[in-house]
Amino acid sequence: MLDYITLGTNDTRKATAFYDAVLATVGWARTMQDDSESGYGPPPAKGEERRGVLFITKPYDKSRPASHGNGTMIAFRAESRKAVDAFHAAALKNGGTDEGKPGLRPYSPTWYAAYVRDPDGNKLSAVTHAPA
Repeated sequence: MLDYITLGTNDTRKATAFYDAVLATVGWARTMQDDSESGYGPPPAKGEERRGVLFITKPYDKSRPASHGNGTMIAFRAESRKAVDAFHAAALKNGGTDEGKPGLRPYSPTWYAAYVRDPDGNKLSAVTHAPA
């Protein structure tokens, strides 16, 4: 089972503004923040505390800048096609770049996704399997 994911950033303030806007479209919110990182997560289950699952952070190795991984991507589950569209629009409005406009993909008849890169170059996706 996955516990958490970290993505590096060279500009915590810019990255936090990006992820605040983009992750709100899939129901996630910021769970913590300090000078070096911001944490995000989905709504907690009944009786659970909200906790971070995704952390945007300055690299531990401060001698080298953060960089994205080639072939690395995080896909967020969206409730609807409208949420996927909102994810893509929020990303572009907040400094992200397009890697694949919202639309159906050939993986299944209901696989609807959008792909973006955050301001540091990390690749993200929002996906829904809900029918139109």
